[in-house]
Amino acid sequence: MSGLEVRQLRYFVAVAEELHFGRAAARLGMAQPPLSRAIRELERHLGVRLLERTTRNVSLTPAGEVLLRDARTALEAVEAADRRARHAGRPEARLRLALKADNDGGMLPEILAAYQREPASLPVELIWGGRGEQPQALRDGRADVALVLSPFDDRGLDAEPLRTEPRIAVLAADDPLAARSSLKLADLEGRLLPDGTPVVPGSPVPPLADRQFQAARRGLIAEPRPPVADLSQVFRLVELGCVVCLLPAWVTRAYPRAELAHIPVEDAEPAVLSVAWPRDARSPATAAFVRAAVRAFESPETPAQHVS
Repeated sequence: MSGLEVRQLRYFVAVAEELHFGRAAARLGMAQPPLSRAIRELERHLGVRLLERTTRNVSLTPAGEVLLRDARTALEAVEAADRRARHAGRPEARLRLALKADNDGGMLPEILAAYQREPASLPVELIWGGRGEQPQALRDGRADVALVLSPFDDRGLDAEPLRTEPRIAVLAADDPLAARSSLKLADLEGRLLPDGTPVVPGSPVPPLADRQFQAARRGLIAEPRPPVADLSQVFRLVELGCVVCLLPAWVTRAYPRAELAHIPVEDAEPAVLSVAWPRDARSPATAAFVRAAVRAFESPETPAQHVS
């Protein structure tokens, strides 16, 4: 019996994620009847039922849930192999570094300088992304190495911590809490982060009327939607009282603003900056970058000290 085909997995994942054959067919750019036939053929091939179908609903069976999980992993690996092979075949070799603009600990120039002194170094291509996008860039083959902020999705990755510092609450300067010398997470109950989630994980989001804070005095609705990733936009929302944010201490040092107050949060998890790479990486250039990053942060000239 032959193995599964990539095409079959793509079809199944589309149906399993949409739970609707019409939407899945549109997503795949194909007609619905051949998609339905392909799924039935896949079920016959495996000898198990993957989907429960009624006139109104499509749902996954236990076997379907298992296949969805593994199919996503398999497709991700295929896409990564495609990208890595194309990258390796370029006339000029290069190292692709994934990072968020403000999450380098202020040390990117020092890291790159240390890397260029490595015998195995290559020209570096910067792959910019938003918060939390870097681990996926490593898994899907878009990047060779990344600077990541904990917590992060470490599936299939190895990492080496570089810097640990406290997280700082960034508030509007006229916020009632701005006069405090320190805060606890409970003091921020009911406040929202720039992505719209509560500052205190798991706490309910209070009604809009209770979330206004000083934003109400400015006639604003305290809704941080759509989510913003640009730090200057985030700071403006904080200044206007719409949101608060928790940032690594190195970020607040790099972006001082008179309109904002920076207050340590005693019980917040510290910010850990790490260098990460695919667990199966065998590239001398990647290993050289990891060594260079660690060495840069261990240098006496590093502008901020580690905090345990």
